[in-house]
Amino acid sequence: MKRAICLIPIMLWASGAAAQDAASEATRAAQAELAQRLPLDDPRDEANVLRGKIAEIPDGVITGKDGRIVWDRRPYDFLNRAKAPDTVNPSLWRQARLNAVHGLFEVVPDKIWQLRGYDLSVMTIIRGKTGWIVVDPLLSEETAAAGWKLFADTVEAKTGVLPIRAVIFSHSHSDHFGGVGGIVTPEQVKKDKIRIIAPHGFSEEATSENVLAGPAMGRRALYMFGAILAPGPTGQVDTGLGPKLSSGTIGYMEPTETVPARGATLTIDGLAFDFMDAGGTEAPAEFVFYIPAYKALHTTEVVTHNLHNVLTLRGAQVRDALRWSKVIDAMLLKWGGSAEVAMGSHHWPTWGAGEVRTLLTNQRDAYRYVHDRTLFLANRGATLHELADQTPEAAVQGSDFSTRGYYGTLNHDMKATYQRYFGWWDGNPANFNPLPPEESAPKYVALAGGPDKLLAAGKDAIAKGEYRWAAEMLNKLVFAAPDNQAARAALASAYDQLGYQAESGAWRNYYLAAAATLRGNAVAGGTSNGQSRSFISAIPTAVFFDSLATRFDAVKGAAQKGVFQFVMPDSKESVAVVVEGGVEFPRYGVTDAAPTATITLDRSTLDDVMLGQAQFPALMQSGAIRIEGDRMAFLSWFAMHPPADPRFNIVVP
Repeated sequence: MKRAICLIPIMLWASGAAAQDAASEATRAAQAELAQRLPLDDPRDEANVLRGKIAEIPDGVITGKDGRIVWDRRPYDFLNRAKAPDTVNPSLWRQARLNAVHGLFEVVPDKIWQLRGYDLSVMTIIRGKTGWIVVDPLLSEETAAAGWKLFADTVEAKTGVLPIRAVIFSHSHSDHFGGVGGIVTPEQVKKDKIRIIAPHGFSEEATSENVLAGPAMGRRALYMFGAILAPGPTGQVDTGLGPKLSSGTIGYMEPTETVPARGATLTIDGLAFDFMDAGGTEAPAEFVFYIPAYKALHTTEVVTHNLHNVLTLRGAQVRDALRWSKVIDAMLLKWGGSAEVAMGSHHWPTWGAGEVRTLLTNQRDAYRYVHDRTLFLANRGATLHELADQTPEAAVQGSDFSTRGYYGTLNHDMKATYQRYFGWWDGNPANFNPLPPEESAPKYVALAGGPDKLLAAGKDAIAKGEYRWAAEMLNKLVFAAPDNQAARAALASAYDQLGYQAESGAWRNYYLAAAATLRGNAVAGGTSNGQSRSFISAIPTAVFFDSLATRFDAVKGAAQKGVFQFVMPDSKESVAVVVEGGVEFPRYGVTDAAPTATITLDRSTLDDVMLGQAQFPALMQSGAIRIEGDRMAFLSWFAMHPPADPRFNIVVP
């Protein structure tokens, strides 16, 4: 895209001020060009967003039992203005305003309702023959409880109080099951025989996805979701997928039944549900379903009102864009002629049989375009960083906002697809084993003629509106001299403009959070979620010990050797941890004949440690942990597991 040239620098570089920049002339030109190219005044999405609204939580404020605010939409009142400010991509502004509408909505009269705008995700409530069927009870118990209260006060006040007969977890991401404890208790599930229905593989995936790589994923998520940014026209406005993450308590309940890979038709409280497996698309364990009696299709997170991530910026295993497109086509073939409403786990519904078919067709084509264009170009020699720049957006993206890159982008989805097939390397031996950034950066600075010249070149690139090039240069300078405040300020300015121009909420948040980090004015702490005992207890013991092994300091522990046998009487589990040569290997379910030490503790005690409610030394003194054998060898080995720093640097060395 052609950029206008900004002849006047947009801040006083020598001032050292920490304030964010205004939108540059180049950014304003980019915003205007996009606004002119897209039908931003198309009223259909707004009509669908507002359709069926019957109630809302005042000011969109939700607090926990302790009075702590876990959800607050008041700081986002700036979204009330229709016209986008220059500091926000006009297409993202449109999406943010749509996502900002919150309340209880009637989707199918007297049959289906949705609670939207009270978490990143959407909770759906379906009337069965004798009670309610709840789909995806949000991320936090507090937001789910508040949403359920709004439903009860509004709908049940007219229909009478009915029991919850079933809860459906559509897939294995925590923003779709973590709030379950806010609507039902384990005691209710057992007493009332409430069905908890999930896709096959759900239990393992739901409790293990973020355990092994949790610290790094959590740190990057602060940037991706803008949790360390203040809301505002120069800060966090939306994620693209939804408003933001809630900051309540994440819980868990084990499914009472799962839907097999072949799919199934289940009768739930007298209502037929036709399930189709969608595992390996947006989540490893996922399904979509159709309710023939209501002609309603639940597309889960396979079809939403944006192009999704093939590889999320927080980190995850690369998803399969080809399978994604094929699952959508299967939905189109099976239900595209009968569904009169499509609703997902995010965003708003689509009504009308023709509109549903169009939605499915366009979404299918968007993911197929990502996949096929990647391989078309890769098979002709394009590398990971070349193919995205060579690819114009798909034709459908110019007319259908549901396919635009508000969350995932064509750019990084194509790179992810390349990675899925070819890995991280582009085939060029110069890039096979490059120097780490902290080693190469000083050499680049010297090659440029010193820090002053490189800084001047970076500022010149900014003045010309060449923000990607400026960021590439100035990042070298910051990594060579992280205390160079002028370099940090200049790089932050480049990130400001890249963030302002980004159509993806995730890209915007990451750029602007990086700028805030460089300036030292990131919001302290950011959004945090507490994991409940139900969630921690559900983590498989084998996964916990695999995670523990990733914390083993192989350098300091290279001389360690032994077998440490763990016995957990309450769960009747055993794990033998073999340590030798700087490697720690847990053997789940194994009892070693001659261990170096045997450690006996209940799994519930291990949960206390994971929740931060107990420490190993105190538990050893109290007798809650018993050690037989070489006690000093165990203590020496245990000391080789330093905790990860959850605030490690990302944008500076």
